Amino acid sequence: MTLLKDAPSRPAPAGDRPKAGRRPRAKGAGGQFHAGRLAYALIALVTVVSLFPLVWTAIAASRDNTRLAESPPPFWFGSNLPRNLDIAWHDANLGLALLNTAFVAGSIALGTVLFGTIAGFAFARLRFRFRTALLMLTIGTMMVPPQLSVVPLFMAIAELEWTNQLQAVILPTFVSAFGVFFMRQYLTQALPGELVEAARVDGAHSLRIVWHVVFPVARPAMAVLGMLTFVMAWNDFFWPIIALTQQNPTVQVALTGLGRGYIPDQSVIMAGALLGTLPLLLVLAVFGKQIVGGIMQGAVKG
Repeated sequence: MTLLKDAPSRPAPAGDRPKAGRRPRAKGAGGQFHAGRLAYALIALVTVVSLFPLVWTAIAASRDNTRLAESPPPFWFGSNLPRNLDIAWHDANLGLALLNTAFVAGSIALGTVLFGTIAGFAFARLRFRFRTALLMLTIGTMMVPPQLSVVPLFMAIAELEWTNQLQAVILPTFVSAFGVFFMRQYLTQALPGELVEAARVDGAHSLRIVWHVVFPVARPAMAVLGMLTFVMAWNDFFWPIIALTQQNPTVQVALTGLGRGYIPDQSVIMAGALLGTLPLLLVLAVFGKQIVGGIMQGAVKG
């Protein structure tokens, strides 16, 4: 035992020793893994491909129609961006269009998140008759093409005298089957049934459970659903172009007015598209970090 204790330690084999000037990669629980060069190259490629349409829109908006018609097209910015933005802003009445679109998209997102969370909680944790049948019926509405409902829907808003009014765009999509299904799937995993039962034992009624238990648990999914719904409502074109006119437009309806004429000015159209895209980029820049943080928080809690 004394010989083993006093024996000098043998140096580690060359293959097991870390190379000089190079940190070993951390492994195991809590270790930080470093991506290789191929992963960074793929990320850079995806980033460039994703940003190219936006960059091209800005380049086209800074040129004139004659230069855009030439071959090869321009690949750098010109000097006509302020002029084209001013023309698009006044010709398409984009000031009113942006306000209308923000109100419409915000209302639809709020309604979808609120009622989708309540309905999702009901389908996930409450027991009532025909629950499965009602859920299947709700999901089944997602399989009906929206084009089939245009004629009866337009007849309904015409009967209500809502033509060219914003409620004609808001109410038909105020609650979505996708939102109900999305929140139901999330709450099934993230909301334990024991937590609801404990709240009932403490004397809480259903609305109090929804406010104090369901909403805090569902906050990450609500943020994601709200963002997705807001973007979809902002970019919606099919139904607003039917229900609204150029006198009370959303952004997508207003941009159709820029494409009229014998020879549409593509640079002005691109300037209008750029103005209509900037608010979405601003929302993503302001709330993107909070939404991603909410997703990660929900993933850890689940």
